[in-house]
Amino acid sequence: MTETVGRRVRLIRAGTVHKGLCPFHQEKSPSFTVDERRGTFHCFGCGAHGNAIDFVMRAENLGFREVVERLAGEVGLPLPQETPAARARDDRRGTLQAALEAAAEWFIQRLADGRVGQAALEYLSGRGLDAAAIKRFGIGFAPAGRTLLKDALGTRFPEELLVEAGLLGRPEGGGASYDRFRSRIMFPIHDLRGRICGFGGRVMGDGEPKYLNSPETELFQKGRLLYGFDRASAAARKSGEVVAVEGYMDVIALHLAGIQTAVAPLGTAMTEQQIALLWRLAPEPILCFDGDAAGQRAASRAAERALPMLKPGHSLRFALLPPGDDPDSLVRQRGADAMREILAAARPLRDLLLATEVAGHSFDTPERRAGLRQRLRQLAGRIEDRETQEEYQAEFARTCDQAFGRTRGGGDNRPPPGRRAPAPGRRFPAGGRSSYPPPALSEPPPPVPDHWGVHESRLLLLALRDGARLTEIGEGLGAMAFRNPALETLRHDLVEALGLEQLDSGSIERHLTELGHGPTLDRLRGSEARRGWACVGSETSPEESLFQWRHSQVAWQLDEIERENSAARRSFAESDPSAASGRLVRLAAEKAELLRYRQELDGELDALRQSGSGKL
Repeated sequence: MTETVGRRVRLIRAGTVHKGLCPFHQEKSPSFTVDERRGTFHCFGCGAHGNAIDFVMRAENLGFREVVERLAGEVGLPLPQETPAARARDDRRGTLQAALEAAAEWFIQRLADGRVGQAALEYLSGRGLDAAAIKRFGIGFAPAGRTLLKDALGTRFPEELLVEAGLLGRPEGGGASYDRFRSRIMFPIHDLRGRICGFGGRVMGDGEPKYLNSPETELFQKGRLLYGFDRASAAARKSGEVVAVEGYMDVIALHLAGIQTAVAPLGTAMTEQQIALLWRLAPEPILCFDGDAAGQRAASRAAERALPMLKPGHSLRFALLPPGDDPDSLVRQRGADAMREILAAARPLRDLLLATEVAGHSFDTPERRAGLRQRLRQLAGRIEDRETQEEYQAEFARTCDQAFGRTRGGGDNRPPPGRRAPAPGRRFPAGGRSSYPPPALSEPPPPVPDHWGVHESRLLLLALRDGARLTEIGEGLGAMAFRNPALETLRHDLVEALGLEQLDSGSIERHLTELGHGPTLDRLRGSEARRGWACVGSETSPEESLFQWRHSQVAWQLDEIERENSAARRSFAESDPSAASGRLVRLAAEKAELLRYRQELDGELDALRQSGSGKL
């Protein structure tokens, strides 16, 4: 065992085992061990584990039989002779392989032929590929003729073999075979050992399907292959990182930009077998998807598909591109560093699961909050590894507890009975001030715009009427920040005025008019008259005034939450669903708390009405 591993890893004896730097992920301190007595290796960093056969299969991308043959040859052990049937099968696979290699060479020649491949060359040039790149990736062209490939290869290979290799097709109703790929840019697809096993053909215009792959054959099973895997293996193992993108051109663009660890599925959703291939290269592969709705759905499907297989050393991270971009266009327009920044910001699988469950939902009732907890428990329950499942259960529970205000003691963070404060955690620290920098008083107020908020207008009118006699109103107004520039400037100056001694509401209005707020005050009075509000100039009891203020304050807070919710949903849909998920959960919890607080206020309203203490 140590001899086999020692050819690729520098091992140092440490007690009863040998230690070295893991060849399957990047590390600075050795966490890779080889136990000669048991004949096994194990990495405590990435979780790689197995025997000598497993090691060579993983280190060199070889199949089981190939590894057994190699190891047996190294120690001089004879292997059982193949049966005639097995030899015939191997011979058939070799002939299929030869046909595919011949087709690849023919496609390359057609692309180089100026009479046939000029339009394809111009298309590739427009996508940023020069002659060196075309040669490096073996790109070719399948011309439009119905039987050109068939005629070219027919003298060397039987027709049935070309059909079996996926190069020719047959009409469903019977008839002569035809070239499967026509008028398409041709990308050869390689197996794990770098041998051509099939093709992907892309149309140059608007034809459908955009990509056409080889059919399933003995050599080509697209759910078990990744485009570029053979090229990315060495760089991925060295760096401990691998990134899966969506298309062939994305892989090529990243490799040409120096990101040598890029691979892609073959036009289908990521399969369990493909995820397992990624884990052969790195413990936490990055899945990079377009930022549109389809890309988000693909990311969610991949996350759910990976769930049962998660374990220490086997996880995923996710990166979503800006809307309208793919890796190819992003690298060409903004450079490789922009792509590296996006990959560096990839979020863990946990965040994507949370974002998917939270997006588009409201959690303003106990049932809805319980439903979220239940869905997250069910997701975690699909993880087969017990320890990983328990960690996810605990992580999801902590996230919900923090978002919904539950403490270790099982309670919540609501204010105690009788405390008339805004909902906890919502922009109203005691004695707080606006988070926006206050405008200089020497500057003239901004012009009054055509549109401003209803809630801000009512809050200002109530503060003008009652702020001088009720300190809660002044403190609450001081902790706010309005979006409308004219109203925000008035709010700031009104808070300053409320802090001056011996000023009643009339004196405050005159002071604000002197500061240049006359047009804004006139506009507020017009809003009051149009909406039938009774604010400035009306007489109310302190209880009535506080109720009106608190109710308007909650309405404004709910409106602010809806604005933030919309922004978070846009962020989820367009740029960063992982980061947006936490905001959506937090906002849902804050909204639920505000709605509960408003119910309390409505109860106070009923009590005031029954007591007959004023008109509300």
